[in-house]
Amino acid sequence: MANWQDPQTTGVNAATVGVPRAARDVGLRSYMLSVYNYMASGVLLTGVVAMLFANSSLINLIVNPATGQATGLFWIVLFAPLAVVFMLSFGINRISAGTAQALFWLYAALVGVQFSSLFLVYTGTSIAQAFFATAAAFLGLSVYGYTTKRDLSGFGTFFIMGVVGLIVAMILNIFLHSPGLNLAISAIGVLIFAGLTAYDAQKIKSIYFAVAGNGEAMAKTAVIGALNLYLDFINMFLFLLRFMGNRR
Repeated sequence: MANWQDPQTTGVNAATVGVPRAARDVGLRSYMLSVYNYMASGVLLTGVVAMLFANSSLINLIVNPATGQATGLFWIVLFAPLAVVFMLSFGINRISAGTAQALFWLYAALVGVQFSSLFLVYTGTSIAQAFFATAAAFLGLSVYGYTTKRDLSGFGTFFIMGVVGLIVAMILNIFLHSPGLNLAISAIGVLIFAGLTAYDAQKIKSIYFAVAGNGEAMAKTAVIGALNLYLDFINMFLFLLRFMGNRR
């Protein structure tokens, strides 16, 4: 792959021209911290909501206790987050930063309701092990994406194609019921979202230099960056849980 320049020296807009390097670094660290604070808070909210539902009668709202089947509310909660993601991704230029933040919290809470059903399928120990393994991997990959001088942008298309391939394989396996294919999907899914974590960390770092000095743009892109990292984390967690989790 061709050599490239560190994102800290590329994509600099007019607002950063003439600004001392130390000041730019402070601004970058503050921006990245806000992104990761949003992301971590979203994961925490998801976990709290999931445990609240799983350990109370609220779980009966999404799973029928008599039959063990998903209720109508479960299907609403399953697809509602997709609408929130589309609103954030494609409507970010038309909404305020405050609305973007509210939508992010709503998304995290809805995913938490979904995840409460995991406690009915996997043991609590398996869920905890998968979570902490994901957290450790996510931290290391984020640091790599932030610090590496290697241009990871060329991998973006590859990873997106990989996600599409995973979705196709998962739909196909609904009909095949192949344990081998399921194991392969889980392992490949972990690798793809691990790569996306490093890729997104570097992309967010580069975006900062395009929006630095524009408070509204910085606030909005921080939310979008947090959403991307949040999606990387929860998908890596889900595939890792599928791969190593013990079912009840």
